[in-house]
Amino acid sequence: PTIQTFGKVISYRVHKGKGTLQTRYYISSAILSAEKLAYAARGHWAVENQLHWVLDVTMNEDACQISRGDGAENLARLRQATVNILKKEPSKLSLRRKRRRAAMDSAYLEKLINA
Repeated sequence: PTIQTFGKVISYRVHKGKGTLQTRYYISSAILSAEKLAYAARGHWAVENQLHWVLDVTMNEDACQISRGDGAENLARLRQATVNILKKEPSKLSLRRKRRRAAMDSAYLEKLINA
């Protein structure tokens, strides 16, 4: 009952010389102009892409071959929680280095868990 905006976003992408069109539809409870809808759609995908990139680079998520039952989803949730914990730790180390340090230093791991 609170739907205010229906939107359609068409994007064109060239990958390895092949162009593809993709259409996505959006529903919003906010009143959005075309410009605001485009900004919101880009922002959503920026967050998605950044999260998936971090999970793949830091946690090597794409190499996971678990596919039975809920195992893949459970591990994905654990990886996401781990990334969130590592991001909250204030040192200037990369997430990968924080993860490695936690694997080698039990005091640091305990600090992360208790934070």
